[in-house]
Amino acid sequence: MSRWTALLLAGSRPQGDPLARSMMLGHKALIPVAGEPMVLHPLRALLASPEVADVIVLTQDPEDLRPVLPDDARISFRASRGTIAATIAELIGDRAAQFPVLVTTADHALLDPAMIAEFTSKAEGADLAIAVVERRPLLARFPQTKRTWLSFRGGSYSGANLFAFGSSRVLPAVEQWRAVEQERKKGWRVLAAIGPALVLGAVLRLRTLDQSVNSVGRKLGLSIRAIQMSNPIAAIDVDKPEDHALVEDILASRA
Repeated sequence: MSRWTALLLAGSRPQGDPLARSMMLGHKALIPVAGEPMVLHPLRALLASPEVADVIVLTQDPEDLRPVLPDDARISFRASRGTIAATIAELIGDRAAQFPVLVTTADHALLDPAMIAEFTSKAEGADLAIAVVERRPLLARFPQTKRTWLSFRGGSYSGANLFAFGSSRVLPAVEQWRAVEQERKKGWRVLAAIGPALVLGAVLRLRTLDQSVNSVGRKLGLSIRAIQMSNPIAAIDVDKPEDHALVEDILASRA
């Protein structure tokens, strides 16, 4: 079993986060979830996972978060650069983050060790892996949730805020990955950034998700996997007030 370096993205948008502002907070990662700062939930899941060797918390000013995080030798902090892609490339380049690298976000408040175990085991050996959830099982359990869906032949999928970088082969594609990720709420722009053939395939539903991902991999010269998570809750993050209320309800039911 590989031991992964986990990168926990806990920075703020340049213009600030609307949900954090609505709660009179300057930092999204500090939004209270189940009575404590949101960032603690994915952090604890990472620390409880035997697959994870250490966790690097990335944020513009580490002192914003250091006081609320546990004192654990496996946790370190790194100031974010201008873009996430530049920060990840720097961490990998100076070997602060050893391959394989697992990336997740501070708003992934429902992340748990079972999700991490499933994703990392299925990502093993790939240059790049991306977690997704298919629409039907998620809406069957939580019909009220609103996500951004990309449709392919056989299903529509939403991202699950889990990414894996398996080797240095992925570095030339990191900037392109980031450009696509910035447009994750605009499905057609995501497809257009990847290639016009995928736009046509999505319009006509000619390709499955796996066929589309394989096509992108061939274009970039990488082994890429889209990993469909068995627990649809993996797609729920905290972006909007209704997301926050749903996550609070789910955590309360777990308790």
